[in-house]
Amino acid sequence: MGVLLSKRCAAEPKTLDDFLGIPAGNLFAVLNNIALPAWVLLAVLPKWRTTLSLTLVPVYVYAVSYIALMLHFLAKEGLDLGAFASLDGIATAFKNDVLLLAGWLHYLAFDLLVGREIVRDAASRNVPHVLVVPCLFLTLMAGPIGWLLYQGVRRITLAC
Repeated sequence: MGVLLSKRCAAEPKTLDDFLGIPAGNLFAVLNNIALPAWVLLAVLPKWRTTLSLTLVPVYVYAVSYIALMLHFLAKEGLDLGAFASLDGIATAFKNDVLLLAGWLHYLAFDLLVGREIVRDAASRNVPHVLVVPCLFLTLMAGPIGWLLYQGVRRITLAC
């Protein structure tokens, strides 16, 4: 049993249709796609002096959007902190569109930050970029796998 910060049930399904007057699907589509140019920059122009700066833009957008979504959710629903103590609780919480989108933005932001760090680290260690690109793709698609692959690539290239 968790600490409930509101009278309302955090698990009650809600939509984003009333959030800024934007349907949830549209907000998802816009936010989901703003990271793609950053990933392309990391893969295609890693040494361009502006790449690392520009790839922070989506992260800032995701962070601000995450805060706005969470404040919107908390104002309307409250938060059952205990919901995150079990897998069933998390599954129930993510039935709410606001929390689901906020969680997705969390993934997008942190995967992109990991990708940026991979590119930065690879450049500082002279890891051939052709070996980094598959790591970036896997980081985009399955964060920890891409990061782990890069750790292996990094160790192998440093040993050579």
